[in-house]
Amino acid sequence: MEEVVRLTSLALAAVAEAKDTARLREVELEFLGKSGSISGLMRGIGALPAEERKGFGEAVNQARIEVETALVSRRRALREGELQAQFANEALDVTMPGRAPNAGLVHVLQQTIDEIKRIMGGMGFEYHESPELEEFRYNFDALNYPPNHPAMDEQDTFYISDEVLLRTQCTALQGRVFEQRKPPFRVFTVGRTFRNEAVDRTHGHTFYQVDAFMVDEGISMAHLKGTLAAFVRGMLGDEVTVRFRPDFFPFVEPGVDYAISSPRLFDGRWVELGGAGLIHNNILRRYGIDTERYSGFAFGLGVERMPMMKHGVDDLRYFFENDLRFLRQFA
Repeated sequence: MEEVVRLTSLALAAVAEAKDTARLREVELEFLGKSGSISGLMRGIGALPAEERKGFGEAVNQARIEVETALVSRRRALREGELQAQFANEALDVTMPGRAPNAGLVHVLQQTIDEIKRIMGGMGFEYHESPELEEFRYNFDALNYPPNHPAMDEQDTFYISDEVLLRTQCTALQGRVFEQRKPPFRVFTVGRTFRNEAVDRTHGHTFYQVDAFMVDEGISMAHLKGTLAAFVRGMLGDEVTVRFRPDFFPFVEPGVDYAISSPRLFDGRWVELGGAGLIHNNILRRYGIDTERYSGFAFGLGVERMPMMKHGVDDLRYFFENDLRFLRQFA
């Protein structure tokens, strides 16, 4: 009987000292499991005298009941404590200010495109979408490029096949519009273009371009210069100076190089935006437009260079690196 009393005392003490339910489970197995010390007492009952067996068995069973009762009580107390600790850890202080969610922002180039659309629309130009994957005939043939002309070397691009390529210029929209519309009209588009270009801070192999053209009676270089001047000053402010110099493009005659200067960037040095000119008569005649009655102008400008001038960015590659430290400046 002394062993029963001793093991019962040890078991009850271990139950009381258990700090968590995991330790309590270990105590239960240690004393009441199949190999537990209290459970093992019953295996020696056969060695006792017959008159002592009943009392010994009752004492072991009573010990089991006491330990089990203590286990249940201690387990309940530990679980309540664990729940209280969990609730304390998970409690919310509703008086604390909330955390502002991360919100997206409009990319600076998209902001520029939206502004282009607003200004061009305000001057009466219709916006048209045009495909990036373009047909050779619209990208070159319809724009008065003779076969194997040297001017095509400057617009070497990514060919999908002999007849399909990534457009080198948004001017490719002209032929699609001329096939479906008769003058007068004013049309513009904005989109990505692709060229085999040496990449530097003012040039890229992939870049955005705004292209516009107008066909009506009596259109002259004066209309082109006035439209471009109004457009760029609407985009960049009245302090911008514009410059036109003679240049060659197969789809215009005469053709001009169009550049702007702003005190905000490059110490006021000239930065080319694109090319422009009067639509070549060969193109108008190709689509059955009477060149004695109608004339038109066209221009294509690089979009990235406008926010460069506006915000003083000296490298257009920043616009494509997806560095949030840079992009958040334009939120």
